[in-house]
Amino acid sequence: MQQDGFSEHYFLSDDGLRLYARIYGRTSSGSDSHLPIVCLPGLSRNSRDFHSLALFLSSPQGGNRTVVCLDYRGRGQSARDPDKSHYTVPVEANDVITACRALDIKKAVFIGTSRGGLILHLLAQQVPSLIAAVVLNDIGPVIELDGLLAIRDYLNGGTTPKTWEDAPAYLRALHGAEFPVLGAADWREMAAAIYRNEHGHAVPDFDLAIAAPLLSLSAETTLPDLWQAFQALNRHPLLLIRGENSRLLSSETAAEMQRRNVGMVSVTAQGQGHAPLLHLDGPRQDIVLFLAAIAKDA
Repeated sequence: MQQDGFSEHYFLSDDGLRLYARIYGRTSSGSDSHLPIVCLPGLSRNSRDFHSLALFLSSPQGGNRTVVCLDYRGRGQSARDPDKSHYTVPVEANDVITACRALDIKKAVFIGTSRGGLILHLLAQQVPSLIAAVVLNDIGPVIELDGLLAIRDYLNGGTTPKTWEDAPAYLRALHGAEFPVLGAADWREMAAAIYRNEHGHAVPDFDLAIAAPLLSLSAETTLPDLWQAFQALNRHPLLLIRGENSRLLSSETAAEMQRRNVGMVSVTAQGQGHAPLLHLDGPRQDIVLFLAAIAKDA
């Protein structure tokens, strides 16, 4: 189905779940001189997170690129999984591979925000031929426990805006200190990405079971790292975007990533926390420059 600026596509996962994708720009990767861009959202987020960025990148100003944005199972317009144990990074990584096969994507530039970046660590090991280049948005091989506990509390707190109209102010009260650069329009756009409007109520647009595993975390939890998986990303051009006020990706981890991958391009999204809005000034230009460098080196 064609929408304003994108077309909607449904396909089946390997276990038969109906999954959703948006395609901006040309609908066939074979008709584009550029590689397609595949956008992978965070834990509880969906394809709407990338709407403004995808509109820009698919426009003449942004390079007339094909941009594919996915809803993982249990998020957005993808079906909720009756087996809640399937809400894992390995299962979702396999769904991404299935999406690329269904949409005839043989190689792409991938942009991974938070959970999406963790999925890319696995894809780099499992299907390196699928990956042309990677943008990691505020994620790396080491996740800061304090930041993850904050996400645990936010997603499992059981509170939501009182009304759809209250949602932007609600989000600003929660996250405004970490995102001083955002204006009123940005908070409205964030609310429209996170919630769906049900009869004037703002309802989180994901299966609440996705956040439940975070309840097992405590201040004493030891989180595993992904340094071995990160090494697989060294095969590909890599851009790291870190939010200036991020609580999930530390500056120390970003520096260690740079030490282990000297070719990595590393930038900071000023005035943003976890995870940066990529269509704003700064990150948007960084992505365009990175894409141009890839094209020049190809």
